[in-house]
Amino acid sequence: MALVDSSAFVFARWGVTVLALIVLVFAVRGRTWWAGLIMVAVAVCWNPLVVVPVPGEAWAALQVVAAALFIAVGLAVKVPRETDPTRP
Repeated sequence: MALVDSSAFVFARWGVTVLALIVLVFAVRGRTWWAGLIMVAVAVCWNPLVVVPVPGEAWAALQVVAAALFIAVGLAVKVPRETDPTRP
């Protein structure tokens, strides 16, 4: 939250966007489509290349909401393990 008004926040936006896309892959592999849609929304909103204009107070609230969404999706998504056919 301290970086929101600084130019270093671009790096935080990149990190959140990349993490949202990684979690999106896990959500799709786990067939949890609602979580995939949430992660797409987070990736679009935090995209540093095409900035979504959000007022300051709303943006600060969205930081907390996004953190809660990452936790919720992380707890809800279960990706099935692929078994190795060469192991007994």
